[in-house]
Amino acid sequence: MSKPTPDVYEQGKGMDAHNQVMREIRSRKEASYDPHEPTRVWLDEDNTPDGVKRSLTIILNTGGCRWARAGGCTMCGYVAESVDGGSVSHEALMDQIDVCLAHEKENAGELSSPSSRTQSDDGDERADLIKIYTSGSFLDEREVGAESRRAIADTFADRDRMVVESLPDFVDREKIADFTQHGLDTDVAIGLETATDRVRHDCVNKYFDFADFEDACAEAAAADDAAGDDAEAGIKAYLLMKPPFLTESEAVDDMISSIERCADVSGCHTVSMNPCNVQRYTMVDELYFNDGYRPPWLWSVAHVLEETADVDAIVVSDPVGHGSDRGPHNCGECDDLVQKAIKDFDLRQDPSVFEQVSCECELTWETVLERERSFNQPLTR
Repeated sequence: MSKPTPDVYEQGKGMDAHNQVMREIRSRKEASYDPHEPTRVWLDEDNTPDGVKRSLTIILNTGGCRWARAGGCTMCGYVAESVDGGSVSHEALMDQIDVCLAHEKENAGELSSPSSRTQSDDGDERADLIKIYTSGSFLDEREVGAESRRAIADTFADRDRMVVESLPDFVDREKIADFTQHGLDTDVAIGLETATDRVRHDCVNKYFDFADFEDACAEAAAADDAAGDDAEAGIKAYLLMKPPFLTESEAVDDMISSIERCADVSGCHTVSMNPCNVQRYTMVDELYFNDGYRPPWLWSVAHVLEETADVDAIVVSDPVGHGSDRGPHNCGECDDLVQKAIKDFDLRQDPSVFEQVSCECELTWETVLERERSFNQPLTR
């Protein structure tokens, strides 16, 4: 992996103690990765401002998140999958894109929903929504250079919508224009994690404030205005359900408040609630193995979605690793049913789907909400 070494950009940001611990934890990973192969690629369906669309999700293999190399977020282990050296060439990045296009073509019939399918000129079914992540910042030119960014925009110019990931620092109307000039509706996904600055700083170890997120939304709004009727630009906020050091009830309350605050920001049209899962080579991993952290209950995810169903934004959630000890889970008996209801809500935005699922473990969850305290959490595994 690309070794975690802070540079001038990161100095003085975040909590020094957190960064020092995270650098030591990350340095234990010795695996290396092929810069010509993407980290992951898959097909799915996603809810967008234009309805449900077939999506191609691409996780590019880059030199790793700039912030994570300094220490970074307490829950994020993705930098452990980055390549050596801190950067990837333009040619290698485009090789990764070619691999992803081949995957899309080979798996064209994977999804059955006709409403989210279109066909290319040669008759192949393809995704109208392209989501590109780097486990860092796609708009950080240390990770993805301007030449690569523009070439990727050209490659997908005939699709409908593009989602790219970035910290708010790098959100710039000119960079977004590389996509909107092709008529691509473009969303920037920002890992805000929470609207509460203290939680973001102390529990997640992210250095920016909610005001910086608002500034990024303003840049996207400016790009939207510049694109006119040709394309739209907006922000998709990624929030973290249950950062470390919060009880279940504190996490639920903070998430509801965060979704409401994000929905009130002009330019932010979608909020994605990401329940925390325990990734290797992270501080959360250390806490988990010392009985200091339990991933959130799926009941908490469902409850938050119900409570925020009427906000002025699309609210979705994709509980990664659901049902496992290291992922969001209930008792094990009802996990798949609750996950299915969450997925159904994502597509239809109808909170009544949660009325169809129940389990005896709801009582345990309610007890945890009532009795768990920060100084002795968690109460259950």
